[in-house]
Amino acid sequence: QVRLVESGGGLVQAGESLRLSCVASGRPISVYAMGWFRQAPGKEREFVASTWTGRFTNYADSVRGRFTISRDNSRNTVYLQMNSLEPEDTAVYYCAIAPTPARLSEYDGWGQGTQVTVST
Repeated sequence: QVRLVESGGGLVQAGESLRLSCVASGRPISVYAMGWFRQAPGKEREFVASTWTGRFTNYADSVRGRFTISRDNSRNTVYLQMNSLEPEDTAVYYCAIAPTPARLSEYDGWGQGTQVTVST
């Protein structure tokens, strides 16, 4: 059973940056897809970014060009570098794991999330 723990959230002003981390335990993540998702108050959880083997990455249109997902398999950790943050990025951010990035419904292992709040 994989356990995922997110960290790095906080309160920032619009235009600033944050880097989120997701540390996995119980399973090596090297062959798995890892994704970041977010859920704002009153809204459904939405996909943010994913990474898989090789140099595969995928981003939601709303964050492409501002956010960068990366992974360090030796540390069993996935990162989300968030630049040029906007108030619309305010949400609880979660990471999850999946066999492949093909189906969002296959992501699992949700952690407790980390709160990101962007003020104007």
